[in-house]
Amino acid sequence: MEEHYVLCEGEKLCFSLPPQWKVLTAEDKPFIAGVKDSLVEVNRALDNPIGSPKLEEIAKPGMEVALLFDDLQRPTPVNLVMPEMLNRLNRAGIPDNRVWAVCAIGTHPVYSREELERKVGPEVSSRLKERLVSHDPYSPENVVIGRTHRGTLVEINPYVAFADLVIAVGECMPHPCAGFGGGFKIVLPGVASYRSVAEHHFTWMRHRKSRVNILDGNPWYEEIVDAGQIARLSFKLDCIINEKREIIRTFAGEPFAEHRAASEYASSLYYVPLPKIADVTIIAAYPLEIGVQATKALTMAGFCTRAGGTIIWVAPQKESGPLMPLVRHMSSSETASDFHRRLIRGDIPEDLTSYGISFIMQIVFFKELAEKFNVIHVTEGLPSEVVRMMKFTHTTNLPEAIDIVARKEPQADVAIFPSGGNIIPGIV
Repeated sequence: MEEHYVLCEGEKLCFSLPPQWKVLTAEDKPFIAGVKDSLVEVNRALDNPIGSPKLEEIAKPGMEVALLFDDLQRPTPVNLVMPEMLNRLNRAGIPDNRVWAVCAIGTHPVYSREELERKVGPEVSSRLKERLVSHDPYSPENVVIGRTHRGTLVEINPYVAFADLVIAVGECMPHPCAGFGGGFKIVLPGVASYRSVAEHHFTWMRHRKSRVNILDGNPWYEEIVDAGQIARLSFKLDCIINEKREIIRTFAGEPFAEHRAASEYASSLYYVPLPKIADVTIIAAYPLEIGVQATKALTMAGFCTRAGGTIIWVAPQKESGPLMPLVRHMSSSETASDFHRRLIRGDIPEDLTSYGISFIMQIVFFKELAEKFNVIHVTEGLPSEVVRMMKFTHTTNLPEAIDIVARKEPQADVAIFPSGGNIIPGIV
């Protein structure tokens, strides 16, 4: 009998399948090493921009520049990239005291000076001083600059709204709704007001084409592009980064064009084709196993499992504290659609108001997963009563989970993802 495996905390968990189960894929994506010299790679991208002149050719003396960068939840090495971008602005005749660096936190809590300095490093902190700031999604100073062609309000940070030149640095990675992160996403949600982000996210979060690896026809993504162009984001550098926080490759240039190239490259790294949709998907959260990150694998499994089928989700949940607000609301009697309608009305539960909108959305997605699939959560980190609150079945080992499913599904088409935290499943 053939033996398969998934990864949990870097260790292989081996298992066998019932003889009548047919494996559609058991492909693991190998670790991708970073480049030897990250600074050389960053400058290669800046010297060869896609769809754009070089940054130092776009910038003109006298301009006031807004330089956007992503937050601490993302591994982008802005401490490495931002000095290079500032140096190029300097060569174009724009001194550091004409640059505002704005941390694009979206709807997360506003950053302290210490957090900003930890993200950008000592050189940027020293060069920009008080011109290093955090976006505030609740600020009354945010500026309405228009609406997208579908009507989403575009209300953004004032330093961005009034800048002569808007540029940015971030990361491109698979995203469950936007297709891929990076690109114009640094504007919406990055430096948009809470009401703009809520209007966009809650409107498009359940559209069937708002999903990973889809850009064309994806309204979530297309609205972000629209907002970013209205905000005049002119130049972007996006990094593709491995789980060791190393740069694999960088892309720079006109934001739409460079993001398309970065997304295509990221897809080539992480895409796993399936010949048909699976009856049973066995997926490990590895290498994204910490807190809410572990849910990414479960979301990906939902894209390639038939309605009424089974997802076996393997995650250690050693740091499950951040999940508990999610769990409490998942246990309510409200359906996914009920809770979604609450959010659209602006009726956000009081205990969730301090959380970012993307976190709150997970409650709708998890309720939908529980309604659509039989989810078995294999974990030693959560007790059975907590997993039951999620409306999932709990086991502490993989063979037991497979046995539970086999009793109901003597024959099944099965997809196995040993490292489910960094894959993009697709039906070909």
